Amino acid sequence: MRYRPMPPTVFAAARKRLYKSLPPGSLVILHANDVYPTNADGTLGFVQSSDLYYLSGVDQEETILLLFPDAPDPSMREMIFLRETSELIAVWEGERLTKDQASAASGVAAGSIHWLDQFDRFFRMAMCQAKQVFLNTNESLRATVEVETRERRFITRCQQEFPLHRYERLAPLMHELRIIKAPAEVTALKEAIAVTESAFRRILGFVKPGVMEYEVEAEMIHEFIRHGAQGHAFSPIVGSGKNACVLHYIINNARCNDGDLLLLDFGAKLGNYHADLTRTIPVNGRYTPRQRDVYNAVLRTHRHARKLLKPGVQIKAYQEQVGAFVEEELIKLKLLTRAEVKAARDRDPSRPAYKKYFMHGTSHHLGLDVHDVGNMWQKLFPGMILTVEPGIYIREEGIGVRIENDVVITARGNTDLMPTMPIEVEEIEVLMAGGNSKRAGRITPVAR
Repeated sequence: MRYRPMPPTVFAAARKRLYKSLPPGSLVILHANDVYPTNADGTLGFVQSSDLYYLSGVDQEETILLLFPDAPDPSMREMIFLRETSELIAVWEGERLTKDQASAASGVAAGSIHWLDQFDRFFRMAMCQAKQVFLNTNESLRATVEVETRERRFITRCQQEFPLHRYERLAPLMHELRIIKAPAEVTALKEAIAVTESAFRRILGFVKPGVMEYEVEAEMIHEFIRHGAQGHAFSPIVGSGKNACVLHYIINNARCNDGDLLLLDFGAKLGNYHADLTRTIPVNGRYTPRQRDVYNAVLRTHRHARKLLKPGVQIKAYQEQVGAFVEEELIKLKLLTRAEVKAARDRDPSRPAYKKYFMHGTSHHLGLDVHDVGNMWQKLFPGMILTVEPGIYIREEGIGVRIENDVVITARGNTDLMPTMPIEVEEIEVLMAGGNSKRAGRITPVAR
């Protein structure tokens, strides 16, 4: 793997936290994600199950994690099952984890690491002793799952072979654990952010009228790979002109024209943690007065939103407060009148007037997934990591501006994880003109 793995103590501690949430006699079984086919003999790149990685540190396909903390046999309390490597696999695909390597990565005893052909035997032994079985599913509110996953196939198998067992949902427990980040996780995300900042600074020196959006995307991935990142955290948005008003624009095939803004929403994936940055820059290096006014309105909203994020806040209520603030900014920009704001509120309170120009949420959780575990009804606690990403999109003017940083909730409020990322109009213009930033960037990843 390219990235430096976190210490095994991080994953062992995560398992211990899970055990505190389990009733006596519980068995937990998690599977790696599938390697999904494309066409002919092609496959998509492997992406590990976030939950399995969180509890084991193993980043390899066909892995199974079996946790039975109350097992009478101590060797069965934590077990990992791996795809057995061979000379053929080594020649065609490269080396796979040995048992000792998996033990070193996870903190699970080497004697409890087995090849997959041993799983059925241990699985039956554990099932016959367990009082309840926790199985995993994707319970993200945003998810649309149209394929039968490895986890879903295993649930069907369990229910067929052991129909009288009591099955429980693991997802709620994992969400509760993963939403609060350990210090090592914050450090991992900082490393991904450092690489992302390096890419953004590279882009500021590259963009000029006439470049293609996909050329800008190429600059991103060049910098990511150069610093050992796994790649893009998500499909990057490189939207110039009117394309910046398309929230999930990922075609990235247009020319960046003189006088247009370029919206960049991207981030590096490093150590399975995802950075998420958005900046909106002028293609020719100088904001027009109107672009500057819109940008600064979004920047003021961004900073106001950060002031609101603190322990005890509910994201849904926070979003409403941010909406009220951006509404005032839209009035100043002469995009709304107070009469329109009042009329919209009287007509349908769930559809305030500002949503014409700011139609998405301000924050989402971030971590092992870009849209990490958590929902808008939960209250914030120290250790949660969120984005702050307000925007204003004026389709009739071809202006779309979004500004996004990642923050960690602290006891008193929040800390910006992107403190040196260029954000001010003047700073961006100076850097695009070849000058030096007033703040030094962290060009290389932070060492653990």
